[in-house]
Amino acid sequence: MDRFDAMRVFTRIVERRSFTQAADDLGLPRSSVTDAIKGLEARLGVRLLQRTTRQVSPTLDGEAYYQRCLALIADLEDAEGAFAGAKPSGLVRVDVHGTQARHFLLPGLGRFLETYPGIRLHIGEAHQALDMVREGFDCILRAGPLADSPLIRRKLADLSRGTFASPSYVERFGEPRTPDDLEDHRIIGLLAPDAASVSPLIFTDRGKERQLTPPAVVTVTGPETNVACARLGLGLIQVPRYRVAPELASGELVEILADYPPTPLPVHVLYSHARQLSPRVRVVIEWMAEQFRSRMI
Repeated sequence: MDRFDAMRVFTRIVERRSFTQAADDLGLPRSSVTDAIKGLEARLGVRLLQRTTRQVSPTLDGEAYYQRCLALIADLEDAEGAFAGAKPSGLVRVDVHGTQARHFLLPGLGRFLETYPGIRLHIGEAHQALDMVREGFDCILRAGPLADSPLIRRKLADLSRGTFASPSYVERFGEPRTPDDLEDHRIIGLLAPDAASVSPLIFTDRGKERQLTPPAVVTVTGPETNVACARLGLGLIQVPRYRVAPELASGELVEILADYPPTPLPVHVLYSHARQLSPRVRVVIEWMAEQFRSRMI
């Protein structure tokens, strides 16, 4: 077994957490898989895998080697595919907010995989800052303003946002007519994973952006809980409109201060210079861009 085939065996073991399942996936005898790992460990002079009676997991050295193997195997597959004229194939690792994945990406995923049957897609939901290259992601989707970064960025969408409350909240606290009426109101405090304070409400008032932070009786970190608290009448929320489309249709939530809309929320895909020409990453990014265009509200 050559070195690249041994790397493929190793990465499949890490992903399946099993020698037996990796061997079944690759159509190899269990003994060949075991010999491949022994050969890699002997060549590298380190232990790559920890074995227990229940599962197999990478050591620290094994995890680092796994990430390098993913990049090397992907480069080889891209090079072979370019010369063979084949459709892009291989594993593409994407990190994206779970609600965006469920609304924008998953509905069209089946058709994409039918078009590119050789591509395997891993969808992560870190919801926080991460070292994309070190953690092995090919691209990440992020909503909101972006910090300076050496990564390449491409805007996929500007998500329309609104301010929403339940009918019971409006009945209790009254409906504000302007942002100045929010003095006696409350919000559901949404905390980003790396933020020290809750996100303010943002309004466009006579062409200028205003930020207000009414008191928050409840603070949350999850978008599902944020909307659930609003449905229960616990406070105001500002979220992308797609997030509450079902609640608006059912009457569980209503829009307030529609004449003072928040600025749209930009969504970007970020990827490294090393991956900008990868055929498999390119088709995934183009597909994601199309999904956002087709499902915008």
